Amino acid sequence: MKAMIFFLAATVFAGCSTMSPHDEMQADVDQAAAVVERFEAIPERGIPPAVMKAARGLAILTVTKAGFIGSARGGKGILVERTANGWSGPCAIGTGGLGIGFQAGAEVTEFVIVLNTPGAVDAFAKQGNVTLGGNLSVAAGPVGRTAEGGVGIGAAVYTYSRSQGLFAGVSLEGTGIGVRDDANEAYYGRRVTAEDILSGRVPAPAGARRLEGILRKYS
Repeated sequence: MKAMIFFLAATVFAGCSTMSPHDEMQADVDQAAAVVERFEAIPERGIPPAVMKAARGLAILTVTKAGFIGSARGGKGILVERTANGWSGPCAIGTGGLGIGFQAGAEVTEFVIVLNTPGAVDAFAKQGNVTLGGNLSVAAGPVGRTAEGGVGIGAAVYTYSRSQGLFAGVSLEGTGIGVRDDANEAYYGRRVTAEDILSGRVPAPAGARRLEGILRKYS
């Protein structure tokens, strides 16, 4: 039931797009690259490079929350894994949910989710759907230059968020995230699994080169 709800909400938001599935996925990849750059632009409240360099994987999402009286949340993004040859190609992921209570207007939040353990990456690659804070411990990640020297792994997953240009610190505990197989098929031109993409067995499309270049400094 939970999986049905968050994919329903994600579908509602995705349905507003008039782009082809391939172009929509390319836009998600480009957005992910821009999100990392925006986090790098706020070093005093950003992700310490040591955290990025130790990461086994990264999930990068843009989530929109909107509504009036009731609310809906939907988001899309990509997941990459560190491989022996650098970073894998991007794997499409999505999240969503429904809420109650008074809500007005819309809010867009960008997330970088740092996967610190092989098990955290495998949860996506082999299961397809993950609930943060369930089998995976999740915590707000250390931030800023002052944290650089004392960074250690305190949870399987670190979360970072920013909203309207500010570091937000929004909690993602209990959030469901799932692989978008149809988007991956459109982007790679054939049916591929998350495990195929994240292991590096499937070469990344040319459109992922900008993201790859941005992440290369954290290899």
